[in-house]
Amino acid sequence: MAAYGAALLPMAAFWHRVLRLMGQRPHWWETCCAFWVGQLGKYVPGKAMVVVLRSTLVRSERVDGVAAVISIFVETLTMMALGGLTAAALLVWLSRSTGLILLALGLMLAAGVPVWPPVMRRVLWILRLRRLGVPVDDYLRGLTVRGLAPGWAGVAGSWWLMGLSLWAVIQAMPTAPAPLASLIDWPLLTACTALALVAGFVSLLPGGVLVREYVVMALLASQPRYGPLIAVVSAVLLRLTWMATESLGAGVGYPVLKRWRRQELKRNISSENHDG
Repeated sequence: MAAYGAALLPMAAFWHRVLRLMGQRPHWWETCCAFWVGQLGKYVPGKAMVVVLRSTLVRSERVDGVAAVISIFVETLTMMALGGLTAAALLVWLSRSTGLILLALGLMLAAGVPVWPPVMRRVLWILRLRRLGVPVDDYLRGLTVRGLAPGWAGVAGSWWLMGLSLWAVIQAMPTAPAPLASLIDWPLLTACTALALVAGFVSLLPGGVLVREYVVMALLASQPRYGPLIAVVSAVLLRLTWMATESLGAGVGYPVLKRWRRQELKRNISSENHDG
């Protein structure tokens, strides 16, 4: 749970960075809390609830609603593209199946191409957002490779932390290999979680249910030191562990965000009364 929770922080930080690059001014706590609560939205069919929750919670006088929605797509698809790239690179290094490597590359392109700035501008032009008075050019002007690259590095590190989370889940089982022997497989476990999560996202099933578990089981079962039993149990335990972490984060994040907003409202009212 600690490893998975730590993995989500760079992703929340990247979303915050995207918002700032788009000219928005959210506080870090607002972005982080909205991100955590939004994690629960992926368990709703279609995953649209992620966008609804995050954009609603982060929107304020300092954050435009349309900009928030665009930033969520940028963050989510970038995360998935880097997950596909991480999985593909590690699977090549580990000399795994060519089919899995091609699958990872395909998922990377499917997620990454739409958020490449020139492509994104074209897509938003097709949607005719400018005709609705949305300053798309102003929002996208700051989304450059130089501006986004530091966030990419953090998100890439997140996938390794997710692999460490899977390692910890395996170590919780009495039949698990010795910790150091299993830690050698950290690259494999990272590729496993990255490919599983990205494939689950593309499936559009709530939380990628069954798809994520299948990928985890397939990759772990092929490793002699794990076998079918550990593969099946670890896939289920990983799901439960991540859901518990997300629920805990949302349970803490939502009250914190509401309290922050109430305090901000009081400060604004007090400031207006003082000016008056």
